[in-house]
Order: sequence, then structure tokens, then C-alpha cells
Amino acid sequence: MGKLIYAANTSLDGYLEDEAGSFDWSVPDEEVHAFWNEHEQHIGTSLYGRRMYETMRVWEDDDWLTDEPAVVREYARIWRDADKVVYSTTLAEVSTARTRIERKFDPQAVRRLKESSDADLSIGGATIGAAFRHGLVDECVLLLCPVAVGGGKPALPRGVRLDLDLLDHRRFRNGVISVRYAVRSAV
Repeated sequence: MGKLIYAANTSLDGYLEDEAGSFDWSVPDEEVHAFWNEHEQHIGTSLYGRRMYETMRVWEDDDWLTDEPAVVREYARIWRDADKVVYSTTLAEVSTARTRIERKFDPQAVRRLKESSDADLSIGGATIGAAFRHGLVDECVLLLCPVAVGGGKPALPRGVRLDLDLLDHRRFRNGVISVRYAVRSAV
């Protein structure tokens, strides 16, 4: 059985992106990128909302990767090797391999996917609130970036209380801190 893991870069004040929709402050250096590569190697399926999928699909294209460090090119390979499910009522088709569209987030279907998976699953985008509310998320991995952006898109869903147990933490040379929590309960 796979675990459903919510993983994200977040500002110290708890945002995925600032009020202008920018997340350039969270672009990882090579050490942090290597951390994400290690994390993503254990992911068999990624669950995305439409906007998150549209952000992530850049990893399908090799054109921009030519001059990037090996750790960045490795992430692209890892991302391509995972299956992807995009939850969208408006997306007509997908432009990446190993990707399918689901028109609605079905908690029971996600539960069955977890139960039948040999690898862990990740979740990101608009579906995270529903996943937390239905008790589907098993772990949270957050990389706290040394910046406060003052507002924007929250990293964790509003209106959901999460009781967590710290499983691991790490400090990177650039000041980023990773924390990994087990989700005991979500209310």
C-alpha cells in the first residue's frame, strides 16, 4: 500500500506563492534539488489540480534542460517516469506521457489507488484540501524557505486542523529547512 504524501516548498509564513502568484523565491539550489530528487524517486503517481499540472508539465520538455545541472535533468527523468492524474473540469487533453484526466476528485478512487499501489503517491494543487478533509494524506513534507512573502496561496488548506507527528527534519546550507510529518488526524 502506498502512502499519499503532500510535499511543497513554502515560505516561512506559510505560502506556496506570493500575492502576485510568484514562487521564484523557492527555486531550489542543487543541494535542495537533490533532496527533491530523492523524495520523488519513491513516488509512483502524482495527483494534481489543473494549475499545478500546467506548472509541472515543463519537465516533459528537454529543450530548456540542455544547459541545466545534472541534478535538474535527473528530476525531469524522475518526473517523467511517474504516472500523473490531473483533476480538472476544463482541461480538454493532456500534453505529457503517463497522464490521465479525472473530471472530479473522488476520495474512494484515491483510497483504492493508494491500496493498490506499490509506490507512494504525491498530491499537489487544488485537490489537497479535499484529500486532507477525507483523511487521505499520510505525510506532509515541507521545505521552509528563508523568506516571508506576506500573503498569497496558503501551503496548507484552510479550515482543516491537522495533528502531526514529526518524523524527520534537515537544515540545508542555503537556510532551507525540511520537515516531514505523519498526519495523525485531520479535522
